[in-house]
This record gives sequence, structure tokens and C-alpha cells, in this order.
Amino acid sequence: FAPESISEVSVPTSVELQPERSDVGQARHNRTQSQSEKNRNEPSAFFLYRNMGPYTSFRGPPADMGPGRLVCSRSWAFPGQGLCLSLGRAWNIAKIYDGRQPILAVTDPQIIKSVLVKDCYTVFTNRRHMDLVGVLKNAISLAEDEHWKRLRTVLSPTFTSGKLKEMFPIMKHYGEVLVKNVQKQVKEGSSIAVKDLFGSYGLDVVTSTSFGVNIDSMNNPKDPFVREMKKLVKFDFFDPVFILSFVFPFLIPVMAKMNVNIFPKDAVDFFMRSVAKIKQEREKEPHKGRVDFLQLMIESQRTGSQENNGANHSYKALTDTEVLAQAFIFIFAGYEPTSNSLGYLAYELALHPDVQEKLLQEIDTVLPNKAPLTYEALTKLEYLDMTLNESLRMYPLGGRIERTCKKDVEINGVTIPKGVVVTIPPYVLHRDPEYWPNPDEFRPERFSKENKDSIDPYTYLPFGAGPRNCIGMRFALLTVKVAIASLLQHFTFQTCKETQIPIKLSSVGLLTPEKPIVLKLVPRTST
Repeated sequence: FAPESISEVSVPTSVELQPERSDVGQARHNRTQSQSEKNRNEPSAFFLYRNMGPYTSFRGPPADMGPGRLVCSRSWAFPGQGLCLSLGRAWNIAKIYDGRQPILAVTDPQIIKSVLVKDCYTVFTNRRHMDLVGVLKNAISLAEDEHWKRLRTVLSPTFTSGKLKEMFPIMKHYGEVLVKNVQKQVKEGSSIAVKDLFGSYGLDVVTSTSFGVNIDSMNNPKDPFVREMKKLVKFDFFDPVFILSFVFPFLIPVMAKMNVNIFPKDAVDFFMRSVAKIKQEREKEPHKGRVDFLQLMIESQRTGSQENNGANHSYKALTDTEVLAQAFIFIFAGYEPTSNSLGYLAYELALHPDVQEKLLQEIDTVLPNKAPLTYEALTKLEYLDMTLNESLRMYPLGGRIERTCKKDVEINGVTIPKGVVVTIPPYVLHRDPEYWPNPDEFRPERFSKENKDSIDPYTYLPFGAGPRNCIGMRFALLTVKVAIASLLQHFTFQTCKETQIPIKLSSVGLLTPEKPIVLKLVPRTST
């Protein structure tokens, strides 16, 4: 796999790209031109994107659109993140290639609205098609067209506020376990790698709310669920199987016949067997008091089967395979994002003691004298919402939001051919000074009641938007808020000599730190 050189590429006539944002776009292009010429001749360590720049000139540097790309290059690495953001701000539409896949990278809010909302059901229903995922092709995040619509219809009631309120005691319990685990480490006087701490909390919450399986992963690291989950989330974007399918897609049918899977087979098999066993046990001995996702899906099967006998029911219940796939994807999607979100928020609170103090005052007012956390109390913590929203702005976990164009379409003068993947880079949008003044500053007040109405919703996309946004968004937010509120009743976050300031971000996969975030959690002397 010899690295390609960066070259100017002729443009298919079927693709017309929109000009820059008038004078702003040209100015931004000029600011990045000198840096782009420097990078033009540097070889990458692996695969390079081929550039198709703005409108018809198509000159300039490769249009790298932020974290989540599948490229490793010395010149585009993330220390400073400046080049990536400059590129994204220079052109609000650019064409790039992922291997052989043409991709249209978009940061124009009006086009984003059309892709994610207005034309979702007719043109941009599906995410990028993924092969070699086995039974996970039945998961809501990967399903397509009518299959996805049916899954979304059946699963949406599982994530209502009422259902989440029923699950709150589970989250609260593990919030208390989290506090006890921190107390043990604080007594030892050591700084804490918050990824390990929050990863254990996230895994405990996700496994319990998904399967009803109770573990304390911090104190039981050899538990089979802990062991297999850690295998699963260590997904390697440079795995040979992934690279082969990425660069040589014509090999995918052959690999599929050989049962090749991009996820670790032993970990997938473990969770599938576990879910199947738990499901069988519950069907034999129904328990009405359970409120985890697996139980809710089992109940939806029963309800759907009964309603299918009626004339007015328009969709069928989940199959056993679909139940297994959803339970699996809930764990996969819930573990890593939760721990990363908590880590970034704790980091920013440690860097900004004034913000942390204001949040402490709010928590002490709503929950005086370390009163037990309640669902109702969490809904009153407005400043906590603001700090979390601002943290998600600065560190959106998904590198890309992607939709595949199902037919030729024109949006705002931009012709998008059938088969092209439209990618939206939240990180670039969230750091654009046109939408966010001083975007690299941590300012929770951006999301105050007075200010949040002025935010264009298509420039803030931590969970996507439209019918195909993250179905577990409210669950994820609630999980993070329980952890932060529980910890701040007892501790404050502080930096230490091991804390990397400023933080440097990895450029591959999900938005993660290059080095683990290390902080001190200091006991509060009074509330």
C-alpha cells in the first residue's frame, strides 16, 4: 500500500460544488494557502485523501474535515488542530475520497438541514453502508430504509422520559458506587486516570440498564462482561480486515462468505450468547419489576405479537435476532461515549475553577447537605446542563455524521449524485468562529436561556439531528449528569502535574485524547 501523492484531480461533471461563503470563504482560503502548499508535497504515513476543493478551481490542500477520518499523516496530525480547522473553514463544501468512496464534506447549515431533516426520508435515509458486521446489520444504527423505520418505531418508546425515570435508580446506584471507588483512591493520595474511572461507571450502567447484569467493573476487572467489553471497544481502524474492505471493496463478498467480521468474533459471540441466555430465562420466569432495555424489548415483542393480530397494526414486533442486535449495540454505543464525555467535562471543570464553583453552588442549593440525588433534582440543575452542552460542543464524540444519497438531488445549487456519502464534521462546525465567538474557550453561558435560542441548531450536532439522530441521546445525557452531580457533592476536580495542558486529541476514530486525562479529585471540606 504505497502512499498516494496529493494531486489536483479533475472533477466529474455530475458534481457541482458550492462556492465559499463570499468574501469570508476567499479570505479563509487565502489564510490556509501557504500552509497547504507546505503540506502538498509531504507524504502521508498511510492513505491520503485526494482533494477536490471548492466550486470549480479545486486547488488547495486536502479537504480533511476533522476527527474520525481514516488517514494517518504527519502533516495533518492533531497537535494544535489548526490545519484541520483552517481547511474546514476555508470551504463549506468540499469533495474528498475515503479510499475509493467519494464523499461530500459539508458545513453549510442549510444543506445540513436538508440532509438530516427535510430530505431524510426520501433521499438521505441511510448512513454509510457497512459490510462484514454480521448480526449487527440488524442494529438500529446500521439498518436501512424500511427496516430502520420499523426499528425506530418499535424502539422509540423505550427511550421516553418515563422509561428513563424508571431506570434512574440503577444510574443512581452506580453513581454511589463511583463515589465510593473515588474515595478509596483519594485515600491513597494518587492522581486518577479518569478514563478508567468513568469507563467502569459507564460499563456498569450500560450492562445493568441493558441486561440487568450487575457488576462492579472497577473492583472486578476479571468479570467476563468486563473482559469482553474491553476487547470490543478496542476497535482498530488499522486492522487488516478493515483496511482491505476499505481499499478493496470488491473483496467484501469473498470475505463475507468466509464469515469475516470487523468486530472481534469471540467478543461478539460472548455477548450474543449472554443476551440469548438472559432472554430465555426471562421468558421462562417473567419479572414485571424489570426496567432494563432487554426487558422492554421482550415486552415489545409480546405487545407487537398481540397487536399484529389486529387490523390496525402496521409494523411487526422485533425478531429474536433484532433483539440481540439492539442489546449488543446499546452496550457498544453506550460505553465509550459515556466515559469520554465524562472525562472531557471533568477536564474542563478542573481547568476552570470559576465555572466549577458556580456549578458546586447550584448543586448545593438544589441538594443541600449532600441530599440524595433524585430525578427531579437533576432536572433543576440548569448550569449543569449548560456545562455539559458546552463540553459536548468542544468535544463532540462522533467524528462524522454520514448519510448516503439515494438518488441524484440538487440542494441550494449543489448537485449531489446518487451513491455519494455526505459527511458532516461536528468538530469543525463546533469550532467555527462564524457560529461560536472564541470557539476554543470553555463558556457554558453560550447555552443559557438567554443565549441558546440564538444558536443555529444545525451548527451544534453532538448527537446528530432529524429522524435519524441518536436514539439514546437522553439516556447518555442522564448518565453523565448523574455521575458529575454525584461526584461534585463530595469532591472537586483539580489539575495535577500529570495533566496534559492543553489537551491533544487523537485524529483516528472517535474523538479521544492522545494521552489519558489525569486529574486529582479533592474531597470537599464543606457543602
